[in-house]
Amino acid sequence: MRNISGNPYLYKENGNVYLDSVLLNEIINRYETPILIFLENRIRDNIRTFLRVFNSEFNNFQCYYSFKANYLSEICKIVLSEGIGAEIVGLPELKLALRIGFPPNKIIIGGPYLTKEVIELSIEHKIKEIIIYNLNDIEKVNSIAKNYNYIQDICIRVNSQKYNSKLGVKLDEKKLGELEKAYKSFQNIKIKTILSHYSTQMNDINQFKQNISSVADNLKLLSKRGIIVDNINLGGGFPEATIMPEKQLKHIAIEIKNILEEFEIYYKNIYFEPGRYFIGDAGLFVSKIVKIDESRWIFLNIGNHICPKFARCSLRFYNASQINKPHKYKTSIAGIIPTDQDVLAKDYFFTESLKEGDLVLVTNTGAYCLTFSNRFPYSLPKILLINETKVKSIFDQQINGDFSIT
Repeated sequence: MRNISGNPYLYKENGNVYLDSVLLNEIINRYETPILIFLENRIRDNIRTFLRVFNSEFNNFQCYYSFKANYLSEICKIVLSEGIGAEIVGLPELKLALRIGFPPNKIIIGGPYLTKEVIELSIEHKIKEIIIYNLNDIEKVNSIAKNYNYIQDICIRVNSQKYNSKLGVKLDEKKLGELEKAYKSFQNIKIKTILSHYSTQMNDINQFKQNISSVADNLKLLSKRGIIVDNINLGGGFPEATIMPEKQLKHIAIEIKNILEEFEIYYKNIYFEPGRYFIGDAGLFVSKIVKIDESRWIFLNIGNHICPKFARCSLRFYNASQINKPHKYKTSIAGIIPTDQDVLAKDYFFTESLKEGDLVLVTNTGAYCLTFSNRFPYSLPKILLINETKVKSIFDQQINGDFSIT
């Protein structure tokens, strides 16, 4: 038995490919490609690994799953069952989180655009924190909280200063003055947390250090204005678990702790918001070669409409029909959107023999593929959830219509 793509729930044995304990051929006999498949036990393993590592280093660690990575209700229910909180950006996600049972005191919500409806529903349900990206939203939150005779805890997302990012508040003298004035004037909000999120696919401790440095600088600026913050939120940004195995994750956690001490950052609680780490490598497409070009270009029956580059997944490609053959011949891989831009990979090491109809596994597609997909005029893929020998359909376009949340 040998793992595929570094995933213990995806392996080959005697020329056959297994997804958990299910033979790939059994799936193909029942469903047409393309198929998007999630491995429940891989999700649970990833969550438990993350919790084990960070609980071992931080006594006051809190974890919130980033819904925007994958908001399929069946996936979110798995996350909920592992005791994780929810980090969400808008009204549909908030309604979904409440509907499937996330406790309001384990939900944090915020984004560049906070509608009145989002704020009202958050305050009605006493959501743990509302995250502020724009200082003008503080007055909106305070006004609505006052109507409910409630004091709402808020989190200030500060700009990480990475690549001229536009997200978050740049606490210059003008903004600090506005914040200090608002904090003294408004009686129905309380600043509890500061958030800085640096990037995605962070695999270098220096990226985490840059993020912590941003937090340290902004905490000092706030302190000088008499605003004392209890908690820090370092966001997410962790890569797929196969890219950052437990040993490396442990190293990152230890280094984060050391850097916090180096910067003399003291806090009551520390938050992290993993999304990709939990579910990125738990998802894979089963696709098919539908065309072969003489220059070793192959075309799959998926494309950037459902496997978008914008998702920044660590894609891996395997010829499941020739799984035991060497994958060492440069091959370029395209999708089915009628544009030259629909390229999934160039000069990727693949099998020497290329045949139309060969099954191709595309791994590490669990995070952001669906949320960034643009659907195009093709049928949406069926989505399956596998747990050991059990195969459950969790999306079928003919039944469900669409996998968007409402």
